Amino acid sequence: MEGDMTQIRRWLMPLSWLYGLGIDIRNTLFDIGILPSVSYDIPIINVGNITVGGTGKTPAVEYLIKLLAKKYRVAVLSRGYKRRTKGYILATMASPMEEIGDEPWQIKQKFPDVYVAVDGNRRRGIERLMTDEATKDVEVILLDDAYQHRYVKAGHNILLVDYHRIISDDCLLPAGRLRERASSSRRASTIIVTKCPRHINAMGFRVILSALHVRPYQQLFFSTFCYGTLRRLWGEGDLEPDMLRKDNTHVLLLTGIGNPRQMEQDVRRFVQHVTPLSFPDHHYYSRRDVDVIQKAFQALPKPRVIITTEKDAARLLHLQGFCDEVRENTYVLPVEFGIMRDEKEKLDKAILDYVRENKRNGRMASRKKA
Repeated sequence: MEGDMTQIRRWLMPLSWLYGLGIDIRNTLFDIGILPSVSYDIPIINVGNITVGGTGKTPAVEYLIKLLAKKYRVAVLSRGYKRRTKGYILATMASPMEEIGDEPWQIKQKFPDVYVAVDGNRRRGIERLMTDEATKDVEVILLDDAYQHRYVKAGHNILLVDYHRIISDDCLLPAGRLRERASSSRRASTIIVTKCPRHINAMGFRVILSALHVRPYQQLFFSTFCYGTLRRLWGEGDLEPDMLRKDNTHVLLLTGIGNPRQMEQDVRRFVQHVTPLSFPDHHYYSRRDVDVIQKAFQALPKPRVIITTEKDAARLLHLQGFCDEVRENTYVLPVEFGIMRDEKEKLDKAILDYVRENKRNGRMASRKKA
């Protein structure tokens, strides 16, 4: 597989075997009904993965928001990973990033009219969205990263698979990167292979189709990342990526995401000089990090800029201590979900058909065991 990033730590395989045993027991208890999965009389779409690290969940959720918000009142429910609060919180435009998490903050800022809530207890979060006075008109709920949260039975599961780490070639934690066995993909209604190179050929599509063992009731799609115009993080002003190559600009690529290697490869397509500076996923930047970033930036020849992600922008925006040059030359690179093989209409139809056929009928929501 081109650009394969799968790495297996063979010496940890015994621990993976024990981990797998625990996962198998848990899933069996759900399958036979000892552990209850609860469904709701409202369309619930779950966007998730079975791989540790970034597979493009936030761009996928934003794709669904753009599709559905034209017709329906949409809510996004996330656990708010690494937020510094507990319990259920309904986000507002004034909610601090630390209160709701970087990804929910990003979504709320981009889509002010969409309900965005966080709760580690997904059942409670769904029930609050459906019954609280402020949100009870919700018509469809998007669950962010809840593929393993089987206490809720979503009506439509979308499984994201990283093109560079196909799940059939990986193994369970800690030797590999899988949270569950690859066979758990059977719970998905839709499988989307993300981060595909734009030049992938027909044979490449067929290889992945065979490797994923797509079942007759499932639909498989391929997607790639599409990058937009660079926008200044502090202040106004946009910058076309092509101008960076034209001006022979040196770029400090600042990331705190699950898989920075993919973004680095993409940025190198339109910039010749790229210096990566990576932090852990969802990293909370500190004053010490400010010094590290500024030293790395000032070590680059001029002209120079910093490029970062939308998710990192949420954690950098209110950080103090950056010099004027850094603040004037830091740009955010927006990313969008692009469906390949001219199958966007097919995916959109599948999602819209599901929502229309399962639209809440207006009576008080009832819970029922699946």
